[in-house]
Formats: sequence, structure tokens, C-alpha cells
Amino acid sequence: MCLGVPGKIVTIYQQAGLRMAKVDFGGVYREACIETLPDVKEGDYVIIHAGFALNRLSEAEALETLQLLREIGALDEGDAV
Repeated sequence: MCLGVPGKIVTIYQQAGLRMAKVDFGGVYREACIETLPDVKEGDYVIIHAGFALNRLSEAEALETLQLLREIGALDEGDAV
């Protein structure tokens, strides 16, 4: 099973003609394509799946989702996304 995981956009940049972002997943940083969400900005929370941003969500929704994932054992502290 694959999960979309919330992360916070830290930096936005262009790479190979695509809008990309460095995303913070609670201390684990990954690169993701945000081309599908042209209105997101640094500091926004997004759902990332397979390296692509699927949608934006509020900080409260992101933190609640991360906590729920930890409670069900789908995400441990420090897990790489």
C-alpha cells in the first residue's frame, strides 16, 4: 500500500523546466515536483505521493494526519518518505 504523506515546503526552485520543492517531513527532507500545484508557496503543507504534490492542506490538517499515521504504525518518527 502507498500513502500520500504531508510535508512542509521549505524551498521552491526550477529544475529541468519543472517547478520543484524541498519538502520537510518532520526532519527528513525530500525533493518533490509541485508542478501540479502552481499556487503553493514556501511554508505551505502539501500531500506528497511518489515524489509529486497532490494537494495543499492546512498546518492543522497536516499535523493531525501525521499524528494519526504514527498512531496506526504507518509512520514512525524519522521514517524516510
